[in-house]
Amino acid sequence: MNQLLLDFPTMFQTERLQVRKPFPGDGTELFEALQISLTDLQPWLSYGQNILTEEDAEADVRESHAKFLLRDELRFHLYKKSDSSFLGMLTLHPANWHIPSFTLSFWISSTHRNQGYMTEALEGLIKFTFEKLGAKRLEVRCDSSNEAAKRLAEHVGFILEGTLHNDRLATGSDEVRHTCVYARTKK
Repeated sequence: MNQLLLDFPTMFQTERLQVRKPFPGDGTELFEALQISLTDLQPWLSYGQNILTEEDAEADVRESHAKFLLRDELRFHLYKKSDSSFLGMLTLHPANWHIPSFTLSFWISSTHRNQGYMTEALEGLIKFTFEKLGAKRLEVRCDSSNEAAKRLAEHVGFILEGTLHNDRLATGSDEVRHTCVYARTKK
């Protein structure tokens, strides 16, 4: 299968959210959300650590737009329907287009945490991934100490399949960490 020939929607909506692929021009809102959230994200994600200016953020958005078109990575930006404010992002990392299976990463701006937006976005993305992409497997991998990510994965129906011990270094340090692997599969 040539994933470049796959046609599927580049956006979906939930009750309160519009979720769409990134477009050139999204860099400013991404940069602003990262600046607000960097302290909260830093222990768990390396993403955003090298985005130091609005120009860096715009370059990141344009690269992600290209990766989406090439089907190398499917990043989605989250927007609140009521005021079009940028909330965060979800990214599907194709593990194997022939199955198809994906690994999911996500983050939300610190100002929008604990309001149910990420739960709603993840539920929408799960539906999109299984229905529109024909996925057979979707994984969430997170640091074993990231209690919020673990709770959220379980809340939206992911099952803990195991923990990879001493499999990576913590973001920005030499501390060896463990990774929890959660999955949902198509029945």
